[in-house]
Amino acid sequence: MLAQRLQLVEPTEPAAGPRLRIAMATQDLKSMNAHFGSARRFAIYDVTPTEHRFIEAVSFGETSNESGSHQKEGDDKIGPKVEALTGCHLLFVLAIGGPAAARVVGAHIHPVKLTKPETVESIITRVQTMMNGNPPPWLRKVMGAQTPRSMDFLDED
Repeated sequence: MLAQRLQLVEPTEPAAGPRLRIAMATQDLKSMNAHFGSARRFAIYDVTPTEHRFIEAVSFGETSNESGSHQKEGDDKIGPKVEALTGCHLLFVLAIGGPAAARVVGAHIHPVKLTKPETVESIITRVQTMMNGNPPPWLRKVMGAQTPRSMDFLDED
């Protein structure tokens, strides 16, 4: 399975501070609207707490038909997709099978399953909101944050 890459080449450096590279399984580059195996494309963005920028789109000609049947011997459709996502921290998908999820996690990418399609902008906004607030433990781990959790919920006596 060959991957075609469309990369944005920018001479500017991303903003200082925490940065996440996120990927979204998509059919149209406008929304996260695909299962991992059937995604024709992955849209990849760099996201900071205050800005984001498109990095690249990776397209695949052959995808899963979501029938649940196993692949033919020697027909690896997971490997090229995982390889294309190298360097990403988060992967947003509608669904991902166990073997694919294991390979994604093995590549140090945190898969996030959403229950319904969402626009690229809404996912980026959600990630930025979490980065700006008190990120959940799984996101702090991904971000490599060394700062302790906020204890604002404790009352001072």
